[in-house]
Amino acid sequence: MQYVIFLSLLVFSSTLTKDLKYAFDTKYIEVPVDHFSFTSNLTFKLRYLVNDSFYESRGPIFFYTGNEGSIDMFAQNTGFMFDIAPRFKALIVFAEHRYYGTSLPFGNLSYTSPKYLGYLSSGQALADYLPVIAFGGSYGGMLAAWLRMKYPSSVLGAIASSAPIWQFKNLTPCENFYRIVTNVFEGLGGEKCSETIRNSWKVIRSVASDDAGKSKISTLWNLCSTLKKDEDINKVIDWLSNIYINIAMVNYPYSTSFLVPLPANPVREFCGKINSYNYKDNIGLLTAIGQALEVYTNYTKTTKCNDIGKTADNLGDAGWNFQSCTEMIMPMCSNSFDMFENSNWDFHKYSDDCYKEFGVRPRDEDVPILEYGGKELKYSSNIVFSNGLMDPWSSGGVLSNITTKILAIVIPDGAHHFDLRAANEQDTGTVKSARIFHVDAIEHWLYRYRLEHFDSLGKYKYQDTFYNTNLLD
Repeated sequence: MQYVIFLSLLVFSSTLTKDLKYAFDTKYIEVPVDHFSFTSNLTFKLRYLVNDSFYESRGPIFFYTGNEGSIDMFAQNTGFMFDIAPRFKALIVFAEHRYYGTSLPFGNLSYTSPKYLGYLSSGQALADYLPVIAFGGSYGGMLAAWLRMKYPSSVLGAIASSAPIWQFKNLTPCENFYRIVTNVFEGLGGEKCSETIRNSWKVIRSVASDDAGKSKISTLWNLCSTLKKDEDINKVIDWLSNIYINIAMVNYPYSTSFLVPLPANPVREFCGKINSYNYKDNIGLLTAIGQALEVYTNYTKTTKCNDIGKTADNLGDAGWNFQSCTEMIMPMCSNSFDMFENSNWDFHKYSDDCYKEFGVRPRDEDVPILEYGGKELKYSSNIVFSNGLMDPWSSGGVLSNITTKILAIVIPDGAHHFDLRAANEQDTGTVKSARIFHVDAIEHWLYRYRLEHFDSLGKYKYQDTFYNTNLLD
C-alpha cells in the first residue's frame, strides 16, 4: 500500500517534461478555486510533476510542497529527494503552488485585480494537496511543516529546510536577517567588501541627485533603462539589496543555476572583484560594485542589460509580493550594525505600499501566527527543521529541538536549503550529516506507521477512507 494519497485525483493530461538532469511526467489535478466556502464551484487545473523511476508497491510518496515560482526550477534543484528515493522505493511528486508557473486559477486574469488574486494564500495552497511525507525548502519548507501541522492524518512527516516560520511579528528581532547577510559578506569577503557596500548607499543617493549622475550610474551598472526619477533610485537600491541577499542565500561550494547562473562560492567571487579594485572616489566605488555585480547578473556573459525590476527570472515576484501584503508579513529592519541602508520597520507605511500596488491592505501582522500557531509547536510531531547558519532566512528558523518529535538540525556552513540539493563532491561534512539525519527520521516515521497499520503478515489493518483503494494491493 502507498503511504501518500491525493484525494479526488483527476488527471486531465500527461506529457513528459525533460530537463538537464531529472525527468518527469507532467500532470494536472482539478482543485477548487476556494476550498473554504460554498459560494463558488469554480475549479482550476493545478500542475504537478511525477517521477516513478524508483517506485515500488508500498513505497511512500515523497511530495514537494511548491514554492513562489515555477515548479520546474525547484524540481531541478532538489536532488536530495532523488538521491534517497531508491532507498525508500518512493514515488516523487512536485506540486506547483497555485498562482505560480502555469497553475493560474483564472488564466491571464489571475493577477489583474484582488477579485481574482484573492485566492492566493498558503491556506488555500495546503488544501490543494494532501500527501504523506512532505519536503520543502524556504517558503516550500514552511508549507511542508504547516501541511503536517494542519493535516496530520494525511501527512506522515515533513522535512522543512530553511523554513522561516518564525520570521513574523515579535517572534524574531527584525534586524537579524540583514545582520546575517552582513556577517556572511564580512566573514567570506573581508571588511573592505562589506564597508564598500555599507558606504555605497549615501554615494548612490549623492551621485544620483542630478540627471547626469543618474545617467552615470545607469551606464556603470549596464541598466536596461536610464534612471530618471527619484523613485527610480529607491528601486535600484532595493534591487541591489536583493542581489546581496540572494548571493548569500545561494552561496554553495559549487556552481549552480538555481536563481541565476552563479560560480562556486559566489560571495567570495563577488567580494574578490570589489577588493581587487583600488577605488579612490565615489565613481570608483560605484565602478567597483558594477564590476562585482557581473558575478550575479552576467556570469555567463550573455546578459545584454540589467533589469532592476527583477533579480531572478523563475521566481514569481508579483505573486509573492501579494502574499507578503496579505499574510506573509515579515518585519525586517536594518541599522548601523549591518551593511544595508538604515531602515526601520513601519507597518503603516508597509500597508500603504500594499494598497498602492494591489488595492489591498494586510489585516494584521499576526495573520500567520493565528493561522499556524507561531512558536506553539509542542503539540505537533514528525517534523525536522533544518537551517544553514549562513542563510539569512535562518533568522526566522527553528534552530533547536522543540520536543522529541519536533527536531532541528543546523548546518553551520550551509546556505539556503543546502541539504535538499543533490549530493555533490564539494559537499561539506555538515550537510552530509544533515541528510543522514533526514533519512533516519523518515525511516523512523515509516517504521512507526507500518507497525501501527499493518499486521505481522503485512496486511493492512484498517479501512481508511483517506486512501485510494486502487492503490492498495
